[in-house]
Amino acid sequence: MKIIAAIDSFKGCLTSAEANQAASEGIMAKMPEAEVVQVPVSDGGEGWLEAFYAAMGGEIVEVNVKDPMMRTIVTQYLVQGDMAVIEIAKASGLTLVKPEERNPMVATSYGTGQLVVDAVRRGCKHIIVGLGGSATSDCGIGMLRAIIDSFSNGGNWDDVRELDDVRFTIATDVTNPLCGENGAAFVFAPQKGATPEMVLDLDARAKRFAETSAKHLGRDWQDSPGAGAAGGLGYAFLQYMNAECRSGIELLLDTIHFDDLLQDADLVITGEGSADRQTLMGKLPYGILQRAQKHDVPVMLMAGRIADEQQLMAAGFARVACINPPDLPLEIALQPATAKENIRKKMLSLDN
Repeated sequence: MKIIAAIDSFKGCLTSAEANQAASEGIMAKMPEAEVVQVPVSDGGEGWLEAFYAAMGGEIVEVNVKDPMMRTIVTQYLVQGDMAVIEIAKASGLTLVKPEERNPMVATSYGTGQLVVDAVRRGCKHIIVGLGGSATSDCGIGMLRAIIDSFSNGGNWDDVRELDDVRFTIATDVTNPLCGENGAAFVFAPQKGATPEMVLDLDARAKRFAETSAKHLGRDWQDSPGAGAAGGLGYAFLQYMNAECRSGIELLLDTIHFDDLLQDADLVITGEGSADRQTLMGKLPYGILQRAQKHDVPVMLMAGRIADEQQLMAAGFARVACINPPDLPLEIALQPATAKENIRKKMLSLDN
């Protein structure tokens, strides 16, 4: 059998590569003759950089940038030829800020702008940006400020010419607009530390920025799907850099030629930390399922938590499996060693 392991990260627990490796070990213990192809995957958030590096190689570039609290950190992005791959969480991510420090009224995307600047200075002409896991809700204003600080003598966006021949592609599974009840502030800011009062202020601030930008540039992308991604970073890329917005998982699967891998596959194993009906709203395992269905390859979905199992099965997953025993305490289930062992055990239940 040829089995493809393409499991998303279990956030805060396992990377995609670690989950795939655990599944592979379990499969090989059950079926030593099987061929297991491990495919690190991400939809634009955690693991985006690693997934592209595993797929196409390149050079991991280290650079000093500002984190969301404007503290200097060392982070990375990927360069392959004249293309760069940036994971915004590496510079502006929620995991870079302690829970007690989180405040989206203050958090800035400045560091993401520094990554863009460094890539442009290296001669990159196509920049792919994974939007996920941000600590910010600044509409990308911090990112734009970093670019202006580096490329404009007069401190004005109109003076920035270095991006004129650079193409941007943003990758996200978020389709939210910038403003309103489905926008960046209302939907995502609370998990970044925003109080109800902050949410109202952030939304009003975003609306003002979008209206000013529309008047200045003569176009308005605030209602475009993806504008609300990463605290409005999606909007800044769309409005100011004419970025193309793509589904993160679709972009990655195209890049790694996933359809070719499926040609002679017998089974795909995918998964994520928690699977429910929202999995079917464009999340990574559903993107994997849609590709596999075109080639009539069955897909097993596993997760640390399962809800809405009937809906998941009805969508086409051949099997839906929770890796954790029902009585396992959450704090133990989230330990990496436990998660790896439970993935391995679940693979031992595969039918030959």
